Formats: sequence, structure tokens, C-alpha cells
Amino acid sequence: MFDTTAMIMADKATRHHVLSARPTSRTTPERPPRRPGDSMRRLTVLALRRLADRVEPRRVNTSAQTS
Repeated sequence: MFDTTAMIMADKATRHHVLSARPTSRTTPERPPRRPGDSMRRLTVLALRRLADRVEPRRVNTSAQTS
């Protein structure tokens, strides 16, 4: 007649579907929509950072102090 496994699976799926619409259910924040210039902005920032490192390298921290 009825398969008990199918009934259990259907019950679990129905409960999951119904309980997901509750106000206390977990939500994932939506990502802001990407703007057309975002990838170009990232490339520009990366290129300028590399250029700045070449022109003016960062200081090297030394643990030994000179007397």
C-alpha cells in the first residue's frame, strides 16, 4: 500500500517548507547588487597599491635596537 519511508520523507519535507516561512526562521543577508564598475575599481586599487609599494616600500620592523 503506502511506503512508510516515503510518508516520513514527505512529512519532513512539508515541515521544513512550512517552518521556513516563520518570522523566527534563519535568514541569510542578501548581497548588495554589483555595480558595473566594481571590477574596474578593484583592478585600479590593486594596481595603485602595487605601484605605491614599488615607489615607497614599507618600513621593515627590526626587533634589535641599535645603541
